Amino acid sequence: MDATNSCLCQKERLSIFVDGNNMFYAQQKNGWFFDPRRVLNYFTNDPHVSLINAFWYTGLKDSQDQRGFRDALISLGYTVRTKILKEYYDDTSGRYSQKANLDIEIVVDMFNTVDQYDRVILFSGDGDFERAIELLRSKNTHITVVSTEGMIARELRNATDRYIDLNDIKDSIEKQDY
Repeated sequence: MDATNSCLCQKERLSIFVDGNNMFYAQQKNGWFFDPRRVLNYFTNDPHVSLINAFWYTGLKDSQDQRGFRDALISLGYTVRTKILKEYYDDTSGRYSQKANLDIEIVVDMFNTVDQYDRVILFSGDGDFERAIELLRSKNTHITVVSTEGMIARELRNATDRYIDLNDIKDSIEKQDY
């Protein structure tokens, strides 16, 4: 076999998981928002990378909430997982808050598709993912976590192979006003 045929390098298989609610607050904190299309382009612009899956998880006020945004995500190729927000009362503050915890759905999708990818990009700062990340790394999966300072749990940052701060890739993924 000659040298040109010996480097038929296999493409690295990539899956992206976006914790939508977590990222909403991270973007709000930073004062700018990212464009889901630009995110896909940024992480797949290498010809040696093949996007296998892209998942987006978000909580909804009702079944019609964010309908246009969800449809746009689907048209970009994201698989969108949703859950209706639940209202919680905080005895300490005396206030109600809403939450849709989709951590289990994210972890289930990560492990259900683990044989399909070599590398994961997780957009979240939630420390609850620490153990799942450790287990995925034990299966020789390369994990990159994308979040922002002040919103990334130390445990998650320590468990990952690579950490990217949203502000470091702002120029490549920020939503543009045309």
